[in-house]
Amino acid sequence: MSDLAIRPAVHADLPAIVAMLADDPLGALRESPDDLTPYTDAFDRLDGDPHQHVVVAVRADRIVGTLQLTIIPGLSRRGMTRSVIEGVRVHSDERGSGLGTQLIEWAVETSRAQGCGLVQLTSDVTRTDAHRFYERLGFEPSHLGFKLSL
Repeated sequence: MSDLAIRPAVHADLPAIVAMLADDPLGALRESPDDLTPYTDAFDRLDGDPHQHVVVAVRADRIVGTLQLTIIPGLSRRGMTRSVIEGVRVHSDERGSGLGTQLIEWAVETSRAQGCGLVQLTSDVTRTDAHRFYERLGFEPSHLGFKLSL
């Protein structure tokens, strides 16, 4: 895996990122790779925020993975800073290669370097393979999450 690089995403990466977001049963229902305008607008907001880290994993000049890491200062837990991992995707050709582990390890180490005392993430209840993956990496299913669509 030494030929893998994890680097900050740039505008030119958006088509590959959005394609990966759409390349699963849930993503196919909620993503629109044919219109990058909302993704470009969102990327501009993320890129201007020092607490947001959108990265891509690149192998042989090809984007093969992505995730977003958000650093959140907080008051609870004695003022603990935490991070949230979102939008983890691995290209279908790379699944099972260890790339997902490398991406999550990058996020955990970056969180530690940013002074975080906790890393959290959510995973759709239907993604049972992902749940096993996160548990294998030491994440505990300690909370029940709720969402409200606006």
